[in-house]
Amino acid sequence: MKIFITRKIPNRGIELLQGAGHEVVVSPHDQVLTPDELISGGQRADAVLTQLTDKITRDVLEAWKPTVKIVANYAVGYDNIDVVAAKELGIVITNTPDVLTETVAEHAFALMLSIAHRVVEADKFMRAGKYIGWEPELLLGTDLSHKTLGIVGLGRIGSLVAHHGAKGFNMRVLYYDVKRNENFEKEVSAEFRDTAEAVFEEADFISVHVPLLPTTRHLVNADLLRKMKPTAYLINTSRGPIVDEHALAEALRDKVIKGAALDVFENEPAMDPMLKDLDNVIVTPHIASATEETRQRMGEVAAKNILAVLKNKAPANPVQ
Repeated sequence: MKIFITRKIPNRGIELLQGAGHEVVVSPHDQVLTPDELISGGQRADAVLTQLTDKITRDVLEAWKPTVKIVANYAVGYDNIDVVAAKELGIVITNTPDVLTETVAEHAFALMLSIAHRVVEADKFMRAGKYIGWEPELLLGTDLSHKTLGIVGLGRIGSLVAHHGAKGFNMRVLYYDVKRNENFEKEVSAEFRDTAEAVFEEADFISVHVPLLPTTRHLVNADLLRKMKPTAYLINTSRGPIVDEHALAEALRDKVIKGAALDVFENEPAMDPMLKDLDNVIVTPHIASATEETRQRMGEVAAKNILAVLKNKAPANPVQ
């Protein structure tokens, strides 16, 4: 059968599909595809392996419908796909959960440590030749140990970030989620709060891990940022539009909060221009899952989902 991959991915997933005897066509354009390019690439395919940056709308799905049985998203999120339309059209949608949990949690902590210890500022300082000797108050940062870590969204990744904070840095953990998890509370001595506002008011470091839904878009807005301590930091490795990016930039500029670290942005690949000139924010280009091991595993999971559906079996990771 024919499988269309919208962008080059690490080889393991491709080799699994080819090893099963299928024809694999990878888009020659190493960039985000237009709707017309998506439609033409997926026409007469039996399966399509998509990226989070591909906008799989109803129109695209309808154009693929005669032959496409599954769209396997190379991501844990799937807000780029019209899942309702896919269900109506009988097209299976899958994602790649679990395999990137540890890697994204590591990146969230890398950002947290870097912004607290002013690592990026210090690197720039050294490269600019400004270091002339040790000083007692040079680039003073903030400890993580024994501080309060706030988790907004206690899914797989949020839970692991909380675990690292509690077990690795003796942090007090607060969390907000739509569902309370009393077993988790016992495991890391976490404290549940029934609103995001309560977490934002108390925490020294806030790490966001909610999915992008209509109810979470701009969850972190100007009002919520003003509830944070002026010494607090915001970390976002979930989805860009969950944070009102311009409101955050203004809060950082006006020292409403002490700092932020972002791996995702509201209008990727662009970021709010104000962020570029602020020293109290670290920005990384959506690379929280970008390790060799994890990106290979993501391709493998996506490929296995495709192989299952093409054999008329249930995939391991359906999202609807």
